[in-house]
Amino acid sequence: MNAPLPEAVKKSVLLNGLAPEVRDKLLKDAQRRSYREGETIFLQGDPARAVFIVLNGFIKLSRLTPGGSEAVVAILGRNRSFAEAMALRGTPYPVSAEAVSDCTVLQIDGARLRQLLLENQEFAIGLLASTFVHLQGLVDQIEKLKAHTGVQRVAQFLADLSDAVAGPAEVRLPYNKRLIAGHLGMQPESLSRAFARLRQHGVEVEADKATIADIAELRMLAMD
Repeated sequence: MNAPLPEAVKKSVLLNGLAPEVRDKLLKDAQRRSYREGETIFLQGDPARAVFIVLNGFIKLSRLTPGGSEAVVAILGRNRSFAEAMALRGTPYPVSAEAVSDCTVLQIDGARLRQLLLENQEFAIGLLASTFVHLQGLVDQIEKLKAHTGVQRVAQFLADLSDAVAGPAEVRLPYNKRLIAGHLGMQPESLSRAFARLRQHGVEVEADKATIADIAELRMLAMD
């Protein structure tokens, strides 16, 4: 890899803690790849030959159900990695990956990943940590689907878009509302109803912008 690696990516779960020489060895043949919104990175069932780290933008991981509908598994943003387990095992990708905004990813060769895993205990621990992050994310997602109402899920989603602790806030929706609904396990019409109900809590959504009167109140609503 010729271009300097962004400092923030070095702190991703996959690369964090690696000695510079180990990281450089892993990324020797890594490639930056850019995708436009809507482009496919790989399809469910394709051979898993690479691991990816999101440098910017958002990636959707999804599966086709037996009935032919799409189930959104995850939406991943900057510094998140994906496809580690499949590349290690050499099994087909169990999901499809699609750019849901213009984005750039770092593509790491799966064979190099497997070789380094055998050679370096430090990297093996980092890879386990990365896999755990994915697992924890799925557990959190299942918990929210089962224990939280649709309004609470939407409130949490909006609150997570801001670093503000209290007071007014304005956030931009990172991708379209249909995808937000799929990510939150809702139908688009249910998402619209949730947005409408949030008005009484000081939230106004217009196009791709949400204006929040008091983000602390919104966070409390999400946790109730």
